[in-house]
Amino acid sequence: MPSRWRTCLVVIARDEAATITRLLDSVRPFVDELLVMDTGSSDDTVRLAEAAGARVARFEWIDDFSAARNAALDAAGADWHLVLDADEWLIGEGSGAALAALRTTAPHFVGTIALEDHFDGGTARSRLSRVLPGRIRYAGRIHEQPVHELPVRPLDIQVGHDGYLPERLQVKQGRNEQLLRAALEQDPANPYLWYQLGKDCSVYDRFADAEDAFANAADRLTSMPLLPPWWYDLVARRLFGLKSLKRHAQGMVFAESQLQQCAESPDFFFALGDLLLDWAADQPDQAPILLPMIEDAWTRCLEIGERPDQPGAVAGRGSHLARHNLVLLASILQKGQPR
Repeated sequence: MPSRWRTCLVVIARDEAATITRLLDSVRPFVDELLVMDTGSSDDTVRLAEAAGARVARFEWIDDFSAARNAALDAAGADWHLVLDADEWLIGEGSGAALAALRTTAPHFVGTIALEDHFDGGTARSRLSRVLPGRIRYAGRIHEQPVHELPVRPLDIQVGHDGYLPERLQVKQGRNEQLLRAALEQDPANPYLWYQLGKDCSVYDRFADAEDAFANAADRLTSMPLLPPWWYDLVARRLFGLKSLKRHAQGMVFAESQLQQCAESPDFFFALGDLLLDWAADQPDQAPILLPMIEDAWTRCLEIGERPDQPGAVAGRGSHLARHNLVLLASILQKGQPR
């Protein structure tokens, strides 16, 4: 067995001139190679990638993320692959050392990284399998997943992502939805694809379409004995969407069905309190009943605390954001009416 294992950053990119240098500069000191698979850029992505020290290969885009990623992995051919996107970058004091340590670590497991999503108004955290032994490949047209039966190990590698900021969302609006709907035509019973479609619609404030997709995902999960890790995120997003659609009663019925399943999710109780407050504002005659329920929901957030281990958890909902809302609620209660 070799005493040193070759590591490579693997990126697929198209028209990512605004961010590609940031990514490559953040990772370069800690890997043996940078591989950028360009899928048809018309801007300066290729030139900037080469200037940052990356080897650039080219792949004709065929509306299939797995095909592009697998071609990039084939071209990289390393023992370890760190798979990132151009709108991501390495953060955290210990991340570089953890990444460099792969050079002396046998590739017998899949490693997860801690992803910090920056969006308009906050950050959300999740863990994703992005550190792959050389032989692992992807499946799925979109929101592709590595296929393997290896152990999964969390690594002290933190990655920032700002692809959900408004200016970036505008650039790729419609792209993911088109691919998701194409994938659903082939696999209409797949709840994960319905969840991702709902998520995509919700980030563009298309809440009616998001609700249809989330409801489809939920319907297809009812017969499963174990809910997937992303269920917490679906529930919170669905409650926010139902609030935005003014379907408060429907949201409350759904929330009541999830009280046991989401008992340890601050995001669930935060979204529930938000929905109830909007309901109280729309129907002041119901405020005496709803306001104590809102207080209970946000107090429960603080009792649970932060849960960055739960996919999609928004930072602060188990701490300062809930406290802030409780202060505002106290002022409402003092005035005797909802705002």
